[in-house]
Amino acid sequence: MPLNIHEIEERLLAPYASKSKESKGRRYPEPEHTYRSPYQRDRDRIIHSIAFRRLEYKTQVFVNHEGDDYRTRLTHSLEVAQIARTIAKALKLNEELTEALALAHDLGHTPFGHAGEDTLKKLMKDHGGFNHNLHSLKIVDKLEDRYPGFPGLNLTWETREGIAKHTTSFDKSRIPEDLEPRSQPSLEAQIVDTADEIAYDNHDLDDGLASGLIREKALESVDVWRRTKEGIERRYPSIENPKKKYQIIRSLIALLVDDVIRESTRRLERAGIKNTREVRRHRGRLIDFSDDVKKQRRPLRIFLKKELYSHYRVKRMSDKAHRFIEEIFRAYIHNTAMLPSEYQNKIKKKQDSYEVICNYIAGMTDRFALDEHKKLFNPYEKV
Repeated sequence: MPLNIHEIEERLLAPYASKSKESKGRRYPEPEHTYRSPYQRDRDRIIHSIAFRRLEYKTQVFVNHEGDDYRTRLTHSLEVAQIARTIAKALKLNEELTEALALAHDLGHTPFGHAGEDTLKKLMKDHGGFNHNLHSLKIVDKLEDRYPGFPGLNLTWETREGIAKHTTSFDKSRIPEDLEPRSQPSLEAQIVDTADEIAYDNHDLDDGLASGLIREKALESVDVWRRTKEGIERRYPSIENPKKKYQIIRSLIALLVDDVIRESTRRLERAGIKNTREVRRHRGRLIDFSDDVKKQRRPLRIFLKKELYSHYRVKRMSDKAHRFIEEIFRAYIHNTAMLPSEYQNKIKKKQDSYEVICNYIAGMTDRFALDEHKKLFNPYEKV
């Protein structure tokens, strides 16, 4: 007999976890799978999507042609999923929903990271705007075209809600009314928010050191780095780089993950949370870092902003990205006949052109956008 997913979840998960039997379902009803939970199916649909594969060639901090060893949006998403599942398992929450949300949280990112998003936001200001979280939702609801019975991927309400409500210091969104904007997201979605912060803090730090844009000596001014480094050196007196760097970052990740698990457990117990309804009604997040660790993280985040995100080489690439995206966008707006025919066919009336062009550019990888710019503006490039 196949496993009964509902019985397994009831036995293993906490009472306030998102359980399959409590799901609000899909926009287009589908029969349940014999042995895969709804959230497992969501995860699998995300992994098989074109948008997910394209993340391999979308910028995290360093553009793809800068080197093969730096994080991309794809490897970042996988690292977020690994951290998020660890936290979910420790808190007895739904790992499959958590993983689906982690893998989907950056589907809507533009080429060239936040520089690309800022440019599209400016260009779309009077034409519906642009936000990468809401674009992720648009991808899974509409733009992925794989099934005969419905548009998009037809994900569960809980996965769609978690995508729209993804929130970090970089990400804020206007939530559609059907996804209950005034309620808190599930605990699984809250885990992905914290896992995202853990991943990009530490992995941007790792890539910054590998690139030479961050000097390890400069990190001595950051207390949490210095203390962690001293602990590693005491434990392994003869350790050298790159092993030492890897062990420091590994320990920093462990520090943050452990803190989130402890602090979240404390908050859940103190609030007396008994079910998902109480999670959604609770004022404030239940999954978070402790005040002490937030205080320890702050100097590291200030350091990254100053030394990495504001580094002249990163700024130069961001400036180029703004120009590439804006020039491509304006070229298409000026003459929509230059778009591929499948996109031209989506323009039924003139005001459609902005949204169609925005969707096309947002779906580009870094290298595709660079190639397209050359085809549009370099007279010697084959079109």
